[in-house]
Order: sequence, then structure tokens, then C-alpha cells
Amino acid sequence: MLIGLLCAFVAALTYGSASILQAVAIDRAGASGGRASDLVGLGRQPLYFVGLSLDGIGFVASVVALQFLPLFLVQAVVAASVGVTAVIASLRGAVLGRAGWSALGAAAVGLVLLSVSAAADEGTPLALGWRWLLLALVLPIGLMALFGSRLAARHAAPLLALGAGFGFTVVAVASRALKIPDNPWGVLGDPALWAIVTSGIAAVVLFAMALQAGTVTAVSAVTFTAETVVPAAVGLAFLGDAVRTGYWPVAVAGFVLAVGGAILLARYAEPVPEKPVSS
Repeated sequence: MLIGLLCAFVAALTYGSASILQAVAIDRAGASGGRASDLVGLGRQPLYFVGLSLDGIGFVASVVALQFLPLFLVQAVVAASVGVTAVIASLRGAVLGRAGWSALGAAAVGLVLLSVSAAADEGTPLALGWRWLLLALVLPIGLMALFGSRLAARHAAPLLALGAGFGFTVVAVASRALKIPDNPWGVLGDPALWAIVTSGIAAVVLFAMALQAGTVTAVSAVTFTAETVVPAAVGLAFLGDAVRTGYWPVAVAGFVLAVGGAILLARYAEPVPEKPVSS
């Protein structure tokens, strides 16, 4: 369980750092339409690719964590990455204030409560048919991107953010369901692996599109809510995730504090405008 927790916190640290780098890169690129074509300008922003690299490290860490811990715990820790983003933003000049630090403290307390209440378990294997369904879900997620790119920014941002959240949900559930066989090459035939790859790419693109159309605050709140609450419910209902006997009140309180704190912290995750260099 300790290895899983360490990996989950590594994922939170790298995801949180990546978010601020990507938001700054998108701001520098001047992309604001919420269209996939607007992402072309990011090719000239090295910070964006540094952020993607950190996302890759976080992704691997979260997959490892999901081999040891239930979804509701790992996803809550990942959602707390917005706390890392907020702290970095404060170091760059943003003012958290009493409300921001209180939200950060609430999220931290929530994660401690969740860690205490979670039962370490390898989970219940997901039937092959369900793993194929996870792979097929990339189609409606892609349609959300297509439809969202045609809307006005104020309507596109929440839809694209929700699509990103659903994409990350598929990644989380498929990662929990993925089991490495004795022959590692055998995993290439598992639809859960390809669900992780395809939905992961779709989610990253949708998240970048959403950041163009809306603020980090709104986008992060919607995405984190979707990618935390939905996988937690799926894990408890279908994947054998469990809470220690008698610890349900602790788990519920911890989940509410962790996710609620993360959502409140999203407002402090805005990149601080860079001061122009004086000549």
C-alpha cells in the first residue's frame, strides 16, 4: 500500500506542475478559440511539451498506484494535484489568501482520512466485454471534442472540460482493470491497454482545448469532479474497491474534503500574467 501511496503522490506532484506549464504555454501561444486547430501554435511552446512529459510521468505513476490502491483513493490524490498547481501559482505571485490555504488544508486532511479508510486490495478483474466497452467509449469522447469545437467559448469550455474528465475516467478505470500477464507482451492484446492510450490522448487534447475556451478555474473544477467522482463510484460498484470495516463515515468525509478542497483550489490555479520585459 505504501508503494501505491508514494506513486499516487508523485502523480499529483507531476500533474500539478504540468497544469501550470501547459496553461502558461497556451496563454503565450494566444490560443483562445477552443478548437483543435488552435493547438498548432503550441508546437512552438517548449513549456507545453515539458508539461506533457510531466503528465507522462504522472500517468505511469498513477497506473502503478492503481495496481495497489482503490480508485477512490488514487483519483482523490490525483485531484489534489490542483493544490500543487495553486502553490506554484502562489510562488509566481498569485495570492491564495485565507480561503485558498483553508481549501488546501481541507484537501490534505481529506487525503489523510481516505488513506486511513481505504482497504488495500488488488480488486476484481473486469470481464473482457467490459474492457472492450471501455475502448469503445473513445468514440463519444471524440464526438464531444468535435461538437465542443463548434460552440461559442462560454459553452464550449464546460463541455470540453467534461469530455476531458470522462476521458481521464476511462483511463483510470482501464488502468485499474489492466493486469499484466506472466508474458508481458500479452498485454498488447488487452483492450484495456488501448482504452488507456486512446482515451488518454483524447483527454489531453480536450483539456488543452478547454483551457483555450475557458479559465483554469472552471476547466479544472469540471474535469477534476468528473475524473474523481465517476471512477470512485465505478470502482466501488464493479472493481472490488473496498473501505475498511467501520470506516465508511471516515471515507465519505475524506472524499468530500479532498474533492471539495481541490475544486475550491481550482480558482487559484490561474497562471500569473507575465510582466513585460522593460527595455
